[in-house]
Amino acid sequence: MASRFFKRAAPAIRPGYVSPQRTFDSLPRAVQDRAPPYAPTGMVPPALPRVHLNSDDEIASMRLACRAAAQILQVAGEACVLGNTTAQIDDAVYDATVGRGHYPSPLNYHGFPKTVCTSVNEVICHGIPDDRALADGDIINCDVSAYVEGHHGDNSAMFLVGDVSEEGRRLVDATRDALAAAIEVCRPGRPLTSIGDAIAEVYEPLGYESVQQYCGHGVGADFHMLPFIHHYRNDIPGTMEERMIFTIEPMLVAGKQASDIWSDGWTVVAADGSLSAQFEHTILITKDGAEILTLP
Repeated sequence: MASRFFKRAAPAIRPGYVSPQRTFDSLPRAVQDRAPPYAPTGMVPPALPRVHLNSDDEIASMRLACRAAAQILQVAGEACVLGNTTAQIDDAVYDATVGRGHYPSPLNYHGFPKTVCTSVNEVICHGIPDDRALADGDIINCDVSAYVEGHHGDNSAMFLVGDVSEEGRRLVDATRDALAAAIEVCRPGRPLTSIGDAIAEVYEPLGYESVQQYCGHGVGADFHMLPFIHHYRNDIPGTMEERMIFTIEPMLVAGKQASDIWSDGWTVVAADGSLSAQFEHTILITKDGAEILTLP
């Protein structure tokens, strides 16, 4: 069983230099014309106050957006090599997104300053790309989202840098398995709680914990909307229905699930310094089960 208080021997991640945010005016005009409402100001309009069941046209647009996000995530992964900075990963994601004529959803969302979240080692989520170079043994999550035809595609994955410890590899494998187990139970009529139960069946025997402060979410014309998907055992009401689209994105830690936020207001880290891992897909609830939309 993995230690619930595992700590890395490597130095803790520290904030690095974050280059100036790209402005809306610096985007190509074609991308400006297709950008979400918050892009110029950082002000996010309220999301729908109810669960949305998508039309055929909306599902078609989500397939395009999610496929684009999955392809751009592959570009991010190719940039996760020893010596590259997370800022260089951000540059690669920006070029790949804008080069396709799409808007990178995280940019200026509630003021987020970059085009991708890069979360290294004990960073749980929302890491801001900076001038820190990836080191031998790092594990990194890249969270990539693209706004295409008025809809957001959202996904993330872990990447291994150099000679990663056995503990790091086990955590990454368990988190990938937890996401797969969660998707497997998705179908109309099932309670949303079955997702958390399936994830817990994976991490509990290993001694890991699931971060409870952050969750999956509905996604579509709005970046974050109902329903919210909890990645641990819970009794929160809600039932899956055909045409729902939402993310499942378990965040597992090798230690305790308590977290802290850096002074930048975004970067979430494991309070005990233990390693963290996350995988994410956007899925569609179909008549018979679930379709993973974020496949390249």
